[in-house]
Amino acid sequence: MPKLDSKRIFDIILASLLAILLLPILFILLISLMVLEGRPLFFVSERMKSREESFNLWKLRTMRPETSDQGVSGGNKDERIFPMGRLLRRVRLDEIPQLWNILKGDMSFVGPRPPLRQYVDRFPDTYDRVLSVKPGLTGLATLVFHKREAVLLSLCETSEQTDAVYSRICIPRKARLDLIYQRHQSLCFDVYLLSRTIRAIFT
Repeated sequence: MPKLDSKRIFDIILASLLAILLLPILFILLISLMVLEGRPLFFVSERMKSREESFNLWKLRTMRPETSDQGVSGGNKDERIFPMGRLLRRVRLDEIPQLWNILKGDMSFVGPRPPLRQYVDRFPDTYDRVLSVKPGLTGLATLVFHKREAVLLSLCETSEQTDAVYSRICIPRKARLDLIYQRHQSLCFDVYLLSRTIRAIFT
């Protein structure tokens, strides 16, 4: 059995505690989704934790399903987000199920956001470096660039525009921030970024 490092031990302890604390909230959210929107209750998306290895990332569903859905979410998908889903996204409660991904070891609390396969295949050199650390629920790129990214993508009216903006602007900028995080990575830095994330959600 491989020896657990301090980051993994921290992830397991914190994810276990949060799972216990948030279980009643998750139950209420699932009942509300069932009543207001029906099934499916979860959104499951293939994400990459290395150039070769993928996993299923879990979220609460916030959009009305569409069989042809692909790529990141931009303004072209806004009309599919239902009111409760918009609220869940705003306070990031849709990401509670990712505690399961953390406990499984697919993700950490802090790291680069796990990318879609199509972008890893398109930018292999970039993601070779970015995914040399485990992807995370939050991270330096999320804190610094998330709001700017949301604004840029919200202006896109087609999937082609969304893909172009994400590929040409968002990926390079987030990758630079993810590599800065790697150079300064420590458990103390992770705790700091988590505290900043929590403060950003509530403010």
